[in-house]
Amino acid sequence: MIYLRLYYEFFKTGLFAIGGGLATLPFLNNMADTTGWFTRGQLADMVAVSESTPGPMGVNMATYVGFTTANIPGAIIATLGLITPSIIIILIIAAFLRAFKNNQYVIAAFYGLRPASTALIAAAGIGVIEIALFNEQNTGNFVSFLQSANIKAIVLAIIIIILTRFIPQTKKWHPIIFIMISAVVGMIFHFAGV
Repeated sequence: MIYLRLYYEFFKTGLFAIGGGLATLPFLNNMADTTGWFTRGQLADMVAVSESTPGPMGVNMATYVGFTTANIPGAIIATLGLITPSIIIILIIAAFLRAFKNNQYVIAAFYGLRPASTALIAAAGIGVIEIALFNEQNTGNFVSFLQSANIKAIVLAIIIIILTRFIPQTKKWHPIIFIMISAVVGMIFHFAGV
């Protein structure tokens, strides 16, 4: 039964998460709350690992959740669940693309999907910031917001922003260098579980 649930949850995610890997985060937040397969803190770790490893972020996270939930068969089933909607949609679009590629309704539909995918990615970004820079006990008021601040993570974020935006020598560095530096800093200062 767990395999069917894994496939179903990731099929829904793959079907509605338009805009790439970050667009899956709102769905994964909901999955964390409803299934108990992982916590939001573990989701932040999954994002960090998925962003720093080869492959699409959404697929990496589906594989990870499937593996931690039901070992190798779970990893395969969760990954298949995530990619199945894309395969079906691509096959359908490829079959009809020539007939409809200049259709004004198709053009309008794709134009309308842009703000939706932008909103999903923005919501995911805000969620990642909240998980990475603030502890989970934030209750929503300003005092609780300040008390829940993760000072080490905020300092690291400020340093990375300064290095990537304001110092000419480091602005040209490849993003992988910053990912590697952040991973080392995280290991040294024990960011995991914070």
